[in-house]
Amino acid sequence: MRIAIVTETFVPATDGICTRLANFVVQLKEIGHEVIVISPDLGISDYKGVPVYGLETVTFPLYGSRPWGLPSRKVKSIFKKFKPDVVHAVNPISLASSAVHYANKLNIPLITSYHTHLPNYLDHYNMSLFKPVLWDYIRFWHTKSDVNITVSQSLMDELNDEMIPTHGVLPRGIDIEGRHPEYFDQELYNELTDNNPNNKLLVYVGRLAPEKDIDHLRAIFDERDDLCLAIVGDGPDRERLEEVFAGTKTHFLGFKHGEDLSKAFATGDAFVFPSTSETFGLVISEAMASGIPVIAAESEPTVEQITDKETGLIYEAGNTESLMKAINSVDNPLLMQKLSLKGRSEAQKYTWDNATLELLDFYSQTIEAHQYKYDGIRKQA
Repeated sequence: MRIAIVTETFVPATDGICTRLANFVVQLKEIGHEVIVISPDLGISDYKGVPVYGLETVTFPLYGSRPWGLPSRKVKSIFKKFKPDVVHAVNPISLASSAVHYANKLNIPLITSYHTHLPNYLDHYNMSLFKPVLWDYIRFWHTKSDVNITVSQSLMDELNDEMIPTHGVLPRGIDIEGRHPEYFDQELYNELTDNNPNNKLLVYVGRLAPEKDIDHLRAIFDERDDLCLAIVGDGPDRERLEEVFAGTKTHFLGFKHGEDLSKAFATGDAFVFPSTSETFGLVISEAMASGIPVIAAESEPTVEQITDKETGLIYEAGNTESLMKAINSVDNPLLMQKLSLKGRSEAQKYTWDNATLELLDFYSQTIEAHQYKYDGIRKQA
């Protein structure tokens, strides 16, 4: 199969979408498929043997740390040269909307996937009035594909309620070798706990943006003086968060990649995740695979990954008392060991091999659906 993936973000950026796509394209290539990626220009032209076409970018005031691609006619010329059997438009908002437009014009089977729940983000930027307009825009692009998928069952239900037909859930995949308890780094742990054996280390990995509710974690330092927090990642909210957490035992580590990121996931007493704006929150499963107990705010995508008090702990979002009750569990070594072992065992079910095979099934369904639709149009003509 010749597969063209067009996305609003790709490596070396670090988020759940990039993690999924980076692993998918490598797996697809290893199986024997021809794959290309079209993305905003982030300085690479090849990712582990997969050609990457980087197109022009711009930045916006609300999100200056991230470059965005613009709709581009170059997508059409790349499609005509590559001749894909299927086009995968990931989160069509800007650049990837060109993939939708030109796949339709060139009569190429098209699958769209919905990853980032932008309507929910508007609440955090005081722009809730624009939700209906944004839903109309999302609906416009996601209903032009032969198959539309998303990343969680709860989001699939919501998209269907919004009259955006959604045909399945993109399977989760976890690098269970790269996310492994063996990456625990005692030297890093000592550094992040200020070389105090009485301190406990909490870890957050993800984008630093208002919708992630990271500032909700500030309250833990008012309740206990033996907690340290490592925040791994970067984003438009970093400067404000550094002010919020000033004077606390908080370390901002910035972006991490490769083995450094594996160590960051595995090195801590618990992984804490306050966000409820996720479409899935893949870092939760990555932390489970790393053998670190997970403490996460309750949301539908969270409960799809965690069984409370079995594979992790779930607390009521925005409730400091509930948060502290969960965090105080770090003082219970037997519970922490149970969560670590059962979380790792659960995560091991989701290999990238299996996830890629399921994605290929969606690609095959897309080609079949397109042919069925094309045959129907031809018969009517």
